[in-house]
Amino acid sequence: MLVHLNVNNFAIVKSLQLELFKGMTTITGETGAGKSIAIDALSLCLGGRSEASMVRQGEEKTEVSATFRIDNNTHATHWLEEHELLDGDECLLRRTITKEGRSRAFVNGSPVPLSQLKSLGQLLINIHGQHAHHQLLKPEHQLSMLDQYAGHTALLDDTRQAYLTWRRAENTLKQLVENSQQNLAQKQLLEYQVKELNELAVGETEFSELDAEHKRLANSGELASHCQQTIELIYEGENVNALGVLQTASQYLVQLAELDEKLKELPNMLAEAMIHIEETNTELRNYLDNIEVNPERMAFVEERFSKIMSMARKHHVAPEELYQHHQDLHSQIEALDCSDEKLEQLAEDVELKQQVFLDTSTKLNKSRQKYAKELNKLISQSMHELSMEKAKFCIEVSEQISSPSALGTDNVEFLVCTNPGQPMQPIAKVASGGELSRISLAIQVITAQKVDTPSLIFDEVDVGISGPTAAVVGKMLRTLGNSTQVLCVTHLPQVAGCGHQQLFVAKQTKNGMTETQMRLLDDNQRITELARLLGGSQITESTLANAKELVIAA
Repeated sequence: MLVHLNVNNFAIVKSLQLELFKGMTTITGETGAGKSIAIDALSLCLGGRSEASMVRQGEEKTEVSATFRIDNNTHATHWLEEHELLDGDECLLRRTITKEGRSRAFVNGSPVPLSQLKSLGQLLINIHGQHAHHQLLKPEHQLSMLDQYAGHTALLDDTRQAYLTWRRAENTLKQLVENSQQNLAQKQLLEYQVKELNELAVGETEFSELDAEHKRLANSGELASHCQQTIELIYEGENVNALGVLQTASQYLVQLAELDEKLKELPNMLAEAMIHIEETNTELRNYLDNIEVNPERMAFVEERFSKIMSMARKHHVAPEELYQHHQDLHSQIEALDCSDEKLEQLAEDVELKQQVFLDTSTKLNKSRQKYAKELNKLISQSMHELSMEKAKFCIEVSEQISSPSALGTDNVEFLVCTNPGQPMQPIAKVASGGELSRISLAIQVITAQKVDTPSLIFDEVDVGISGPTAAVVGKMLRTLGNSTQVLCVTHLPQVAGCGHQQLFVAKQTKNGMTETQMRLLDDNQRITELARLLGGSQITESTLANAKELVIAA
C-alpha cells in the first residue's frame, strides 16, 4: 500500500507531503482546486509520461517520490528480487524532471530505465479514471484476474512446466535435424583437424613440461657452475665454508653455556643449522651429479616445442590449451553424430510431451470456463447496482490450439453490452469513460476477495451518477477498502462520506503565485466539507445534519 507521497514543484504544487492510510480515502475540494493533481504526480512517479511543463514556474526541477509497503505484495516483492532492487518491506519510487524536460527514475535509490519503473508501478497501484489507460484493458491482465479468482496457481505451474518441457524437447529435435542436414562439411573439417592433432598427440601437461625441460637443458652449464660454487661455500671449501664456521662457533657456545646456563640452548640451535647445511649439501650434490649436457635431447625438445607452438597458432589457441582443444573437437564430432533411429525416438518423445501439455491445458480451459460463468453472473449483478440495469458482462474463453504458451491455449477477453440490442464487444471499446470506470469498479468489488489486488485509485469514478447510485458506488468503494487500499477523487457527498478518511484540496494565491494544498480532515472538518458538497456555499443546520448522517451511515 501507498504510505507516503512527497511532491515538490509539480505544476501548481510548491510542496506537498501526504501520509496515506489503509481503507478508503476520499479526496474532495472545490472545482478547479486541483483534486487530481496528487494523482497526476503519482502517475508520473509510476512511470507516466513527463513534460517540461510539469515543472513549476520559476523552479529548476520537479521531484516526486512515493513510498509503498510491500510486505503483503508478493508480485512486487518477486519483481524487486529478480531485478536485485529489494530493500526490506518498503519500496521507494522517485522521479525527477528538469525544466529542460530531462527525466530520471529511481527505485530504492538505484537509477532504473523508465520501462522498469512502469513495470513495477503496475504491480503497486492501479489507477482507474475516465481517460486513464489501466491494467483492466490489457488481455494479459484479464487472463491473470480470471486465474487468480479461480485459484489456478497449481494448475498454471503444471501447464507452464509441461509447456517448457515440450518446447525444450522440440528445440533439441529441431537442432539435431538441422545439424544432420547442414553440418556434414563442418564434421569433415573437424575430422581433419582431429586427425592432425592425433598425429601430434600432445599430452595434457606436455607443453609446460617441455618448457621447464628446455630451460634446464639450455642453462645446464650455468646450473652446474652455481651448484659447485654453492657446495664449496657451505660445505667443501678448503679455506673456509659455512659448516666449518658454524662448527667453530658451536664450540665457543658450548664453552659459554658452561659459564652461564642462560646460553645452554644456543649450541642446539647451531646444531640444527649445521644439520640443514649438510642436508642442503647432499641435495645439491645429487642434483649436480645428474645435470646432463645433452645436445640430442636439446634438439628433440626444441623441435617438439616448435611443433606444438605451430599447431597452436594454426588452431588459434594458446599452446597450453591445445590438449583441451583436441578433446573439445572430439566432443563436437560426437555431438554432430545423430542416427535416424535417434531422430525417430526424439520425435516420439516430442509428441508425448506435447500431449501432456495439451491434456493439462484442457483441464485449465475447463476450469476457466467454469469460473468465467460464475464471474459473468456476479459482475453483471454488480453492474446493475451501479445504474447499468440492462448491461451484461461476459468473459469469453476461447481455446487457441494453434497459439500455445506457458499459460495454456486459451484466449481470454472481457466483453460487455451496455444497452439492449447491442452486441457484446471488448471492454476496451466501451465508449463512455464513466461506464468504463463503473464496470471496472464492479469487477474489482467482485474479485477483490480472491485476486491479489494492489492499491486502487479511482479518479472521478462517479461522473454522471447521482442519488441512490452514488450511495451504491460509495458503499462498493468502502467494501473494496476493507480488503485493499482505495483512494477516490470525488465530487459526490454520498461517495465522500463512505471513506474511512477524507483529504481536502484547496487552492490559494501567495505573492502572485498559485499553490495547491491538501490536508487530512478531522471529524468536524469532514462534516463541514460534506455539507458544502451537499448544499454549496450555503451551509445550513439541515445540510450539516445530512452530512453527519452520511458519515454515520458509512
